[in-house]
Amino acid sequence: MSAFDDLVSDFLRLHWSYNPVDASFAGVALYDFALPPADARAVERESTLLRQLAIRLDALPVPGDAGARLDARMIRAQIAHRTAANALRPRTQNPAWYSGEVAFAIVSLLLPGAVQRDPGALESRLDAVADYLADGAARLSGCAVPADWTSRARGEIAALRGFLAAPLPASNQRRPSSRALSDARAALARFDDALAALPDADPACGRDFLALVMREVHGLEPGPEELEREAQRAFDETLQHLTECAARLDPARSWREQLADLATLGPDPDEVLPSYRAWHARALRDAAELLTPADDYGLEFTYLPEWARALAGELYFLFYRSPPERAPGSGSIYWVAPPGDDLAATRQAHNTAAVKLIHAVHHGSIGHHTQNARARRSPSRIARMAGTDCASGIALLSAGTLVEGWACYAEDLMAEVPDFYTQGERLQLAYFELRNIACCLADIRLHTGVWDLDAMRRFYRDDVAFAPARVRPETTRNSIFPGSRLMYWTGSRRIKALRAASRLPTKEFHDTLLGFGSVPVAWICDELSLQPR
Repeated sequence: MSAFDDLVSDFLRLHWSYNPVDASFAGVALYDFALPPADARAVERESTLLRQLAIRLDALPVPGDAGARLDARMIRAQIAHRTAANALRPRTQNPAWYSGEVAFAIVSLLLPGAVQRDPGALESRLDAVADYLADGAARLSGCAVPADWTSRARGEIAALRGFLAAPLPASNQRRPSSRALSDARAALARFDDALAALPDADPACGRDFLALVMREVHGLEPGPEELEREAQRAFDETLQHLTECAARLDPARSWREQLADLATLGPDPDEVLPSYRAWHARALRDAAELLTPADDYGLEFTYLPEWARALAGELYFLFYRSPPERAPGSGSIYWVAPPGDDLAATRQAHNTAAVKLIHAVHHGSIGHHTQNARARRSPSRIARMAGTDCASGIALLSAGTLVEGWACYAEDLMAEVPDFYTQGERLQLAYFELRNIACCLADIRLHTGVWDLDAMRRFYRDDVAFAPARVRPETTRNSIFPGSRLMYWTGSRRIKALRAASRLPTKEFHDTLLGFGSVPVAWICDELSLQPR
């Protein structure tokens, strides 16, 4: 091991020690017993350790291979991001951080998978809940907090308290003692009481912090103002394109009406799971000329188990999660909401357009499924784990333009396959582009103070036709994680531009792109320019 390799290892150990729940999702079982530090000195201590790591990195020559270059850039990005966040908007002052970490500290140990865990880890985490939430109440005392963050936390607490009062699902964990479960529920109740009177605050991070995220984390050159102008132009052009496409399909019905009609076309209840499986398999097969799909790594579609249903509505409970980088096993589980008694509601919830674009392509087949499989072979150690789905998002935000940019790009890529999409589904594809651009605009305008949350919600509801039930959760996540919503459109746009400029054949281009792992698309552009032509 070189001195640089040792530094990468030290960075990972530091990262996991301050993010032990993320470590569990990544398959690093050593941290399964712990919750994140939230004592009075935790933020200062972490920032000091990160600065010391930065000094070491500055003093070391970076090896000349792509993996080492990307490791160094990912470490620098995380140091810049976390140090700035610790100074300006520490996560210890967000009540939803505490509720989410507790919930997924438990859930991460109950998910099926190949990770070998200590069977007593769950009880250890339950025993840590009281001190962790007591620290949380102390950190939040006297703080003004955006009301949506508090509301999200209280909803998660209610769901988790109900979950811990019911029998836990079978797993490789020993059943926790009634004392541990009772103590954890009582700690959650006390924490909920502490949130009741927190005053409201502006959720905007400010222009400078957003610019830092764009520049240091995502590798984006334009600042917020220039990107906002570009996004507004793209929004106007895409809206016009969407309107014209709808008029060609049916001049008597608007794009909103046609998309609403499309959402009614779905399978009967007994065909729900087969439809997911069939479109996933077809996308894998049909895309084989465009890239090398991950057909060597399985994805099994099955209904969401009973124990998870009560949590799924309140928590960031993904139907599909990236496999743990340290112990991926041979396949992933993709949970599907079970059909109900209402046939129309079942068809709408599992409509064919959504199954194809969102589940089979964006998440499954050549989307996240293939991207995650390829990331595990990246020459960069950090790029192998950076896209891991964790308690509230991916492990390192720097992975976002590739992780989400690729999945959105994959939806468009399947339009190059004749007859994969119907004309109506191509209209849906154009709408998804509009929505991603809109989210980029909203991300910028909220955090630079142009819009408040109410203006953002009106835009999503009135101009972008978001489903009403999705508006508040979406805007709350936008407000908590600056720069997390602009990465979808900027990532997919950059991939398209890179492909247009590349001399590589289509399949080789896509395989090469994914081979770098979960790092900013901008840095992959740099690496490709270093490769001999």
